[in-house]
Amino acid sequence: MKYIEALLPPAVMAVAFGYLIRALFRNQGGANAAKEDAAAEALAQAQKQ
Repeated sequence: MKYIEALLPPAVMAVAFGYLIRALFRNQGGANAAKEDAAAEALAQAQKQ
């Protein structure tokens, strides 16, 4: 039974990491991409000055 207790936290973290990667890839592009790009460019311009 101890081996289940030992393997559970890494398994949960692996599943959570998979969902995180999936969410990051699904949010690439789309309607928010232009707003994010504009915000990044504005920040870069502000740092140059």
